[in-house]
Amino acid sequence: MSSVWSSPNPLLFGRGSAGETGAELRKLGCVKALVVYDAGVAAAGIADKVIAAIESAGIAVVRFDRVQADPPDWSVEEAGALGVAQGVDCVVGVGGGSSLDTAKAAKLLITNPPPLKQYYGREGVVTKPSVPLILLPTTAGTGSECTPGGVITDTERGIKTNIAGVGCSVTLGIVDPELTFGLPAGVTASTGMDALCHCIESYTSERANPFSAVAGREGIDLVAKYLVRACGNGSDAEAREGMMLASSLGGIAMSGALCHLSHDIGRSLGAKFHVPHGNGCAACLPQVLEAVAPVKTAEVRYFAERFGAALAPDASADEVGRAGYEAARGLMAEIGLPSMKRLGLDRAALLDAVPDEVVMQCQMAAKAGFVTSPIPVTRELIANIVARAYDEN
Repeated sequence: MSSVWSSPNPLLFGRGSAGETGAELRKLGCVKALVVYDAGVAAAGIADKVIAAIESAGIAVVRFDRVQADPPDWSVEEAGALGVAQGVDCVVGVGGGSSLDTAKAAKLLITNPPPLKQYYGREGVVTKPSVPLILLPTTAGTGSECTPGGVITDTERGIKTNIAGVGCSVTLGIVDPELTFGLPAGVTASTGMDALCHCIESYTSERANPFSAVAGREGIDLVAKYLVRACGNGSDAEAREGMMLASSLGGIAMSGALCHLSHDIGRSLGAKFHVPHGNGCAACLPQVLEAVAPVKTAEVRYFAERFGAALAPDASADEVGRAGYEAARGLMAEIGLPSMKRLGLDRAALLDAVPDEVVMQCQMAAKAGFVTSPIPVTRELIANIVARAYDEN
C-alpha cells in the first residue's frame, strides 16, 4: 500500500529565534497581526516577549488571549471574528497545541466565513487561501508548527475533529527551545509523551513510509535521550532543544503517515473526559504497542531497545510486544505521568464511552480513505486495551 509524505512548511529553529518574529512578518509584508495565546502563556511572560518582537518591527498587534483547552468551535470562531473585525493581515499563534490549533482556525475564518463546521475533514474540503500564519510552540509535544491542519472540538457532536487545507496552512514555524525553559515537570512529561506518540504511531501506522520512518526513529531516539532529563531539570538547555527537535520531527513524521490507536483513544479521552492531550494519548500506549507488535515487530523492537530493553536476536513477536509494553510503562513511571486511575476517571464510564467513540472515528476515517491502524479496530479490541490500561498502568 502506498502512502503520502507531506513535506512541512519552513521552520526557523534555534535558541532565541522567537526574537525574529517581527522581522519575519515584515518579510511577508504584514502590518497588523492577530496574536493568539492562552492565560498560561500570558502569565509566563512569553506572549509579551513575542509581542514586543512584533511591535519592534513596526507591526500593530491585536491580542486574542482567551484560548480554551481542546479548543471548541465557538472559541476559535471568536478568534476568527476578532481578526476580521480588526482587519488583520496575519496571524501569530504562541503556545501549546490548543493555541496553535486556534490560530490555524482563526486564519481559516478570516477568508472563509463561519460556521467552522463546514470546513471539517482532511480531504475534499475546499477553502480559500488566507493570510500568513506564523506559529511559535511553547511546549515540546504538539508538532503543530509543521503539520497542515488542526484539531478542533465539535461541540454539537462532542468529538474532536480536523480542519485542514490551504485555508489554515502554516507559513512559518518558529521553534525556539528557550520558550520551554522552566516549563513544569508535569507539562513537560505530558507534552513529551505526545511527541513520542506522534513518532511511534507514525512509525507503526498502516500508512507509514520511508520518510515518516526516518523522522519517527530519530524522534524516538531524541525522546529516549532527553525526556527524563527535561522533566528533571527545566533549564537543561540541551535537553530542551533535543525535545523541541523531537516534537517537530514528530509533526513531520505524522504529516503523511498519521497516528492511530493511542491518539484515537486520546482524542476520546480529551473530548469526553477533558484529559490533557498528551496524558490521553499516552494513557494506553503500553497496551497499544503490545497489540500491534505481531504485525509491526521490527518497529516495536526499535522503540523497546531505545528505551533499554535487551532482546535476543530471535525474540518472538510476543516477546517484543511485552518489551515494548514494559519500556513504555517504565518511562511513564519514571517521569511521573499519571494514569487514568490516578486522574480520577471512572472505569465503567470509560468503557461505556471510549470504545464506541474510537470505532466511530476509525470508521469515518476509513470512509475518507484514511486507514491508519495496523490491526483491525473493533469495539472488543479498544475495550480490552482501555480496561487493561486502567488496571495496569
